[in-house]
Amino acid sequence: MIRRFLFCMLCGALLRQSTAPVPAADNFLTTPPAVKHARVVIVSDPRATAAFDPQLEVVRKMVARGLTTLTHQPNASAAWRSLVTPRDVVGLKVYSAPGSLSGTRPAVVAAVVEELLAAGLRPDHIIVWDRQLRDLRLAHFFKLADQYGVRVEASVSTGYDEFSFYDAVPLGQPVWGDLEFGRTGPGVGRKSFVTRIVTREVTKIINITPLLNHNQVGVTGNLYGLTMGSVDNTLRFEDDPARLATAVPEIYALRAFGTKGDKVVLSIVDALICQYEGEDRGLLHYSAVLNQLRFSTDPVALDVLSIQELDRQRKVAKVAEVKPNLELYQNATLLELGISTPAYIDVETAP
Repeated sequence: MIRRFLFCMLCGALLRQSTAPVPAADNFLTTPPAVKHARVVIVSDPRATAAFDPQLEVVRKMVARGLTTLTHQPNASAAWRSLVTPRDVVGLKVYSAPGSLSGTRPAVVAAVVEELLAAGLRPDHIIVWDRQLRDLRLAHFFKLADQYGVRVEASVSTGYDEFSFYDAVPLGQPVWGDLEFGRTGPGVGRKSFVTRIVTREVTKIINITPLLNHNQVGVTGNLYGLTMGSVDNTLRFEDDPARLATAVPEIYALRAFGTKGDKVVLSIVDALICQYEGEDRGLLHYSAVLNQLRFSTDPVALDVLSIQELDRQRKVAKVAEVKPNLELYQNATLLELGISTPAYIDVETAP
């Protein structure tokens, strides 16, 4: 898809050059056209954690501050209603494999749930989800669901949609839980199918990801976390940074996630704690307490800032440098999923 996109752009440019009349000198623009910028809001509060333990009341106030600042609304309820309606079924996509300390923290999700309920959503219209039920259970999201009456679902147990998929080489070997597991024949393993949670259940997605390193793509952030948690047959990409750099943005751009991913109405980075080494293993001794939450409608910009933060914390800790393949984020920009150039990312601190 990305290669076809670039080829079409080049052909269009050459055609315009060959057919368009040359304008008079005074018709040229005297100033360059405006460059699109991304906007990221960062909320900080030193009371957000105590001995690595998130403090729910403080975190909820941080969520409200971040949303009102991002949306320019007078209060939190109005801010949420500018993104979702009571008729929506909202999926809160979390990253639960590392557990409750290094993955998406249940306190951050609880704060978002409380805010959505206060804005008028019904509990059964809120789904906390990830790839595997066991990860959600071990990370205490079932306990959260019991407390608030919301739903917990997993991509594998809910199943995948045979009519919504990403079709690309190389062929994979479907494993248990994948839609084509046990099938044989030509083309088996070529497709990665999208979970029915995305295609049939939720109408809006809020992506909540931890500030956690990933050795190949830099961060287990908004792009990687959502896509690899939403489709099956992913092992064919995981061991190859170049394949990930192509597949992740192309999956995010699938129709199932809306036009240019706009079904994802909000991305939140749980930056209460930044773990800069260890990936899915919870290693608090390779972590720094930031006591931050970061908000944007641009998932690419958030991921780029997260990679910069991880690099900064590694330098402070004097640990080995990581050189991920950042082509993924450039490809995401080519597909108009967001801004990957730091100079075009406007960072605002919430009051």
